[in-house]
Amino acid sequence: MSNLYSTVEKLRTEYREIFTKSAMEIQRKVDELKPHNLKGDIFDKFPSGSDGHKWQSAVLDMLENEISKEIYRKFQEVLAYRKEFHCVGCATCCNLACSEFSPEELKRRAENGDNFAKQFTSIFIPYESKEEARKVYPEYIQMLEDNKEDEVYFYHCPKLTKDNRCSDYENRPQICRDFPDNPLSILPKACGYKKWKEEIEPVTLMLHSMIEIISYYKENICRYSQD
Repeated sequence: MSNLYSTVEKLRTEYREIFTKSAMEIQRKVDELKPHNLKGDIFDKFPSGSDGHKWQSAVLDMLENEISKEIYRKFQEVLAYRKEFHCVGCATCCNLACSEFSPEELKRRAENGDNFAKQFTSIFIPYESKEEARKVYPEYIQMLEDNKEDEVYFYHCPKLTKDNRCSDYENRPQICRDFPDNPLSILPKACGYKKWKEEIEPVTLMLHSMIEIISYYKENICRYSQD
């Protein structure tokens, strides 16, 4: 248990450090666009058409058309690098899928057209009890119980054979083919994508921090930059 907790805590510490650096870098870019002698902060309310208002518009344009596009490009590189690795058949992802949604909620979402929910419910079924799921990855489930305030539901794929092979491999849904699509997922040591995650984790943390910071800027600037 201590190894998993230390890994998560290390990730949190790294993220805080990277977040601070990303915030400083974006603030530097914002300041570079600020008109000379203009007083006030980027989140202040400026009159429409004023230099301050134009500054806010320029910053929003930079965030949307420069930084956000670069973030997207970097994420595509991260996902492309994933193809250099492959599944080794540990079957943890087949035996233990987690969701914040109950089976009933997933079914409702699938009926309403949610593509992920459709795929998920087409392959995964809920465990009869949390204790059954705990047998697969006890450290992970304990960590979720200790750290998540909301309920977490556990599922497994009934098409997995006793030797950890998919009995319907050619027809597996896209969510199975793409897993893991989140580089920050907690992966077991035996996972063939574990090394991929470890190698690209610093870049992914940086990209996530920038997305969070950009969202904050856009939300707060947009309050005052509308004509």
